[in-house]
Formats: sequence, C-alpha cells, structure tokens
Amino acid sequence: MYYTVGRAVLRPLTLLLYRPTITGLENVPESGGCLIASNHLSFIDSFAIPLTSPRKVSFLAKSDYFEKTNLPGRALAQMMSSLGAIPVDRRSPSAAQDSLESALAVVEAGGAFGIYPEGTRSRDGRLYRGRTGVAWLALKAQVPVVPVGLVGTDQIQPVGNRFPRIRHVEVHFGAPIQPTAYAGMPSGRARRALTDDVMDAIAALSGQARAGGYATLPTASDGPPIGI
Repeated sequence: MYYTVGRAVLRPLTLLLYRPTITGLENVPESGGCLIASNHLSFIDSFAIPLTSPRKVSFLAKSDYFEKTNLPGRALAQMMSSLGAIPVDRRSPSAAQDSLESALAVVEAGGAFGIYPEGTRSRDGRLYRGRTGVAWLALKAQVPVVPVGLVGTDQIQPVGNRFPRIRHVEVHFGAPIQPTAYAGMPSGRARRALTDDVMDAIAALSGQARAGGYATLPTASDGPPIGI
C-alpha cells in the first residue's frame, strides 16, 4: 500500500518540480530479477532511482531512518517504505552479510534491487573503483545488471544541507550487462571483470572523472562495506 500510494503521489510531483532528463528506460527489464547499479553522489540518489525507474526498485536504508518516533521521522519512514526501502542495522557485525542476503532475496523473487558498487557516496564527484558485491549477486542469482549514471543529485542536497533544493537532474539507464558473458571464468576473476565492466558503463553514462582506487569506506555505524 505504501509503495502504490507513495509512488502515485511522489513521482508526478518530482517530475513536475525537477523536470529530470531520463534516458534508457527501455533498458530496464519489465519483469524478473535484476540489479540497478548506480554511481552514488547523494542521499537523494535512493529517491531519484525509484521515482524515475519504470518498475519498483528496492534498496537498503539505515534502520535509524525507521526508528524515529517524532512526526517528521515517521513521515520519512513511511516515504522510504513507499519507495521500496529495506531497513538494515548498519551497527550489526553481520550487516554486510545481512545486506547481501536481503538483496539476494529480492532478485531471486523476481524483483529489482538498487546497489551502489562504490560502497559509499563520492565526496569529490569522481567515480571510484567498484566493489564486487554487485558481481557476486549477479553471478549468484544469474540476473542482469543495469548500469545507471546519475548527474546533478549532489546539487540537490549537498552534505550538510538539511533541505533539498530545486536543481536539474539526469538519470541515464544503460544497456543490461548479462552474467552469462562471464561463464567459464574463475569465480574471482569473473567478479572483478563484471564489476569493472559495470563501472565502465556507469562512467560513460555519468561523465564522471575516474578515481584510481576505492572510495574511503564509512564506519560501521554508517554502513556495510559491500557496495550496497
């Protein structure tokens, strides 16, 4: 109910206010499990993708967002639930494994799951090397990965700003990357090759400069270091 009502209200409002440029919607499979792998610039990203995707996209969110009891906190929790957010306790020692299992359950049930292979937000706007959680999921579940390039979301609510601003946003969905292309490779090599191909596709879609290594991971209280 939350999803149906929330999307019906938030999607047209978002399109009216922000008038985003959206391309490649035909690349998102109409049904069946898939991963939506995106660059990560802002907290807003987890709203931009579900609100522009032609189908429901589930994603992980800190359980803290669902635990506040004041009115704004409850409103945020309901809004995130309406967009397919799955709470995860990032303080738990098993957060990384719990996150992978949550994602795997979604795609194996035929759903779409949003994932950020960099593992955390880019603080300087560059695209960092992808972590192989995305490839592990794709190969384990044998589902395609749809790369996404987000542009401008970091200008809507920069780090430290409490309220979003009206800025132009671009959401580009790329051609799916199929796990079958990596059949026959040793598992470790297949995960690395698939992840690198996903990041190359994201770079082409977002136009970001590439960073030479991995992004600095958040602390245990901020998030699991698995690229989700």
